[in-house]
Amino acid sequence: MSAFDDLLLAEQEASGQASVTAALVRDGALQWSGAVGTVDGRDGAPATPATPYRIGSITKTFVAVEVMRLRDEGRLDLADRIERHLPDVPFGHVTIAQLLSHTSGLQAETNGPWWERTPGGDWDELIGSGLELVHTPGTRFHYSNVGFAVLGRLVAVLRRTSWFDAVRVGILEPLGMQGVTLQPGGGAAVGLSHHPLDDRLMVEPHHDAGAMAPAGQLWAGAEELARWAAFAAGDTGDVLSAATWAEMVVPLAVDDRPGVPWATAQALGWRIWPGNGSGRLVGHGGSMPGFLATAIAEPESGWGVVVLTNDTLRLGDLATGLLEAARMLDQRPTPATAVEPAPDVADLVGDWFWGPVPYRLEATADGFHLSDAMANRRSRFVRDGDGWRGLDTYFAGERLVVRPDGALDLASFILSREPYDPAVAHPGGLDPRGWH
Repeated sequence: MSAFDDLLLAEQEASGQASVTAALVRDGALQWSGAVGTVDGRDGAPATPATPYRIGSITKTFVAVEVMRLRDEGRLDLADRIERHLPDVPFGHVTIAQLLSHTSGLQAETNGPWWERTPGGDWDELIGSGLELVHTPGTRFHYSNVGFAVLGRLVAVLRRTSWFDAVRVGILEPLGMQGVTLQPGGGAAVGLSHHPLDDRLMVEPHHDAGAMAPAGQLWAGAEELARWAAFAAGDTGDVLSAATWAEMVVPLAVDDRPGVPWATAQALGWRIWPGNGSGRLVGHGGSMPGFLATAIAEPESGWGVVVLTNDTLRLGDLATGLLEAARMLDQRPTPATAVEPAPDVADLVGDWFWGPVPYRLEATADGFHLSDAMANRRSRFVRDGDGWRGLDTYFAGERLVVRPDGALDLASFILSREPYDPAVAHPGGLDPRGWH
C-alpha cells in the first residue's frame, strides 16, 4: 500500500465513515486514487474511486464559473444589479458580484421545509416565498444557499436552457467530465447518517431540489471530480481564461469569527485558505444529508485533492494530509527559474529606485516581476498596449510605462536607476543640493 492508501484507511478507521474515496491530481494528470468501505455502510458493494457521491456545495463552483463565462462573453457585468436580468427578485439592488462572494446579505436558507431533504419547488415558488436580506449588501460575509439558487436562475435565463445543461455544455463536456450528473446513476453511494452514540445508520433521502439545485445537487466520483481540482489549481483548459481564473480566486470576504484568526475567505464562488507555507489553497467543501465532499487545490504546486464520503460524520484533515504527503513524496525536479527576457524587458532588468527605496525587476516568461525590498512586496506585470499592467499586490490593475527619459512611471511612482537621479524629473523636484 502507498502512503496515500495508509492515510485513507486510517481516516476511515478513526472516523467510522461508511466509505471514503479520494484522488490526487497534479498538473491535470491523475496521480493516485483509492477507496475504502462499502456504498451502503454494511455488506454492499465496495466503494471505488468511480463511485458517484453527492458533492453538495461544490456544485456552486460550477455555477460560478458559468456566470464568469457569461461575463467574458459580454452578457453581464459583475457590477450589474440582479434586477437587470431577473426583474422579479425582491432584492433587485444586490449585485452579481455580491451573490458570488456571499456578501449580498441574502438569507442563508429557504423559507419552509429543509430544502436538502425535501422535494424542491420551481423558481416562482422560491422567489414568492418571502425571501429577504438579513444584512446590508456588501457589508459582511454571510453564506447563502439561496444566493446560488438565484445565480442558477441567472444562468438559465441568459443561456435559455436549464442551469445544468448550461454547465454540462459549457464546462463538463469540454473538460471530459461527463460523469458529473444531476441525479445519481447506477452504483451510487447511499447517503447515510450515523447515530452519535452507537453504530446504527439512517438512510438519508435525496430529491430533486428544484430551484435550489444550483446550491448543491450534483453527483460525481472522486476520479471524475479530480479534474475539477485541477481546474481549481489553474488548469482551466478552454473553459476559462487564465486571467478570469485569477480574478475568481482573489479573497474578497473574510469568514470572520470572533476570537479566531481568519482561516478562510470567500472569492467569486471559490473558497480560499491561507495554506501552510506552500501557497494558498483554492476549492470548496460540500455537505448534504448523508454526504461530505472536499475539493481543494494548491495552485503554486499544481496539486489538487478530492475526498468524498457517504456519511455525515465529520471528517478529519484527510484532504490536507494527502496534499502534505504528496508534497513530501514529490521528487519532480524544480524547473530552472532563469528566463531569457524579451528584448523590451532586457533593458529594464535590474535595480531601480523609487526615491530612496530599492526595487528589483526580473524577467518572467510573459513580462516581469517588480519587487520592493523594504515592504517585501512583489508584483507581476504583463504587456498592456504600449506599457505594462500589474497583476497583483499593491499594483494590481495599475499601469507602468517607460518614459522618454528612461524612468519608469508606475501609477505616479517614478522609478529611476539611481536614488533620486538628478537626470530624471521627479514629482516635487529635488533639493538643489542633491544628496549631501
